[in-house]
Amino acid sequence: MWAVASSRFVLQSCWNLTNLKSSLSRIQNLSQTACKNTAIVERCWKVPLSKEGKPPRLHPRRHRVYRLFEDTKHKPQDKMELILTQTVPKLGGRGNTVFVKKSLGRNKLLPQGLAVYPSQENKGMFAEEIRLLREGRPEDRVQTRTGQLTVEFLKKTQLEVAMHTSIQYSLTKEIVCRQFLRRLGVVVPTHALTLPEEPITGPGQYWCNVTVNGVDSVRVLMSVVLFVEPSQRLLMKKEAKQEQSDSE
Repeated sequence: MWAVASSRFVLQSCWNLTNLKSSLSRIQNLSQTACKNTAIVERCWKVPLSKEGKPPRLHPRRHRVYRLFEDTKHKPQDKMELILTQTVPKLGGRGNTVFVKKSLGRNKLLPQGLAVYPSQENKGMFAEEIRLLREGRPEDRVQTRTGQLTVEFLKKTQLEVAMHTSIQYSLTKEIVCRQFLRRLGVVVPTHALTLPEEPITGPGQYWCNVTVNGVDSVRVLMSVVLFVEPSQRLLMKKEAKQEQSDSE
């Protein structure tokens, strides 16, 4: 009977000792890991060293003044790097590498199959796909997301080109491309612009074709007007506003 009781006591002691060690290890790991949403502070005044075996002597006010060292709650969170498998509005197109919030990536993009992790295999696969689309046949190419936005923008816009009449000349591709960048903020290379066959030497309405990424061609209306000095243009606007106010 005593042997059975002693064995039970030994087993119970071993079980308690195991739980105690595991709890101590968890406490130790918890103490060594920085908690989230915490503020780390430091004393403005250093505490002087105390004698051996005695507690440090703290000043009642000076040693209770702290300086903020780090605020983990308001620290900017790291973003997640993903590769898009489909065109996502306001993010990018297929094969683009984006940095998004972890909540957006884990709750929407990854579960819905809109993106994948940027592993070496995925990077190599999409890089090869983009290379084939750029270097392949024109009929096999696919327009990028930014290219689609550019096409939609050009379809709704109209280019106005001011032309001097004091000098006899005709509009060239370089002049029109410069006006695209100045008026509309669109970079159009000379090889992507097609002007009418007849030279443009005076005011009028003309059509020009812009090829975006070698895939889609957009027809843009180009209005050639007489050049007016900025000061004179401002005066004309003021007169037009004055006439409109007088008529009302």
